[in-house]
Amino acid sequence: MKLFDTHAHIGLIHEDPIEQLIITQEARQSNVEHIISICNSLSDFDYVYSNLETASHIYHSIGVSPSEVQNPGVDWEMKIIEGTKLDRVVAVGEIGLDYYRKFGNRDSQVELFIRQLELADKLDKPVIIHNREAGEDVLSILSEKLPARGGILHCYSEDWAYAQKALELNLYISFAGNVTYRNARNLHETARNMPLDRMLIESESPFMVPSAYRGKRNKPAYLHATAEFLAELRDMPIEEITEILYTNSMNFFGITD
Repeated sequence: MKLFDTHAHIGLIHEDPIEQLIITQEARQSNVEHIISICNSLSDFDYVYSNLETASHIYHSIGVSPSEVQNPGVDWEMKIIEGTKLDRVVAVGEIGLDYYRKFGNRDSQVELFIRQLELADKLDKPVIIHNREAGEDVLSILSEKLPARGGILHCYSEDWAYAQKALELNLYISFAGNVTYRNARNLHETARNMPLDRMLIESESPFMVPSAYRGKRNKPAYLHATAEFLAELRDMPIEEITEILYTNSMNFFGITD
């Protein structure tokens, strides 16, 4: 069984560079062959990327999340352009909209989101999309601005009706540990009905810990619990669904090793 964690905030799990490497090695011992390291700010990206440069099984995404809309940094566009030239940087993200936390104002979030979608398209990179209580606007913008390489709706939290609209676009849907929660019936319905060839999984660590590990801080090594829940939900052997999820991830990010 091989797993691919498409979204982990390794820099937020632990700040120490040695501990970050230990986290990634521990994940491999739990069958997590690859991880996409996500940074919310460009300043964090440089630090985490350099810490994990020797970890060849770790890939990276670079972008400005909506939480940083009021201070994306000087020359942030050029930093993304330069960052995508680095080895193992495979996507732009996470980017998107977050109306729950009210970062900045909605217009400034939308402007930042659209600019990064356009940038990703020019750079020929897929995008990793954050959506919190902004589903209508996210889908409306993506219907016009989604890069040719497509995108991931990460840590999916909408319902099946929304997923059906999203799947009309070149989008994948990624499930995190919250799909294992007993009351997440909208996620259960979506995961049970959506096409397997558009499904991904992620840890979203250190957040969204699977129910089997409630009370602990999440990490990529716990990803198997999400995979096991989805296998049970779909009434599939764990080996079969993990092979599909792993292949989907490799294909989406264009990874061949």
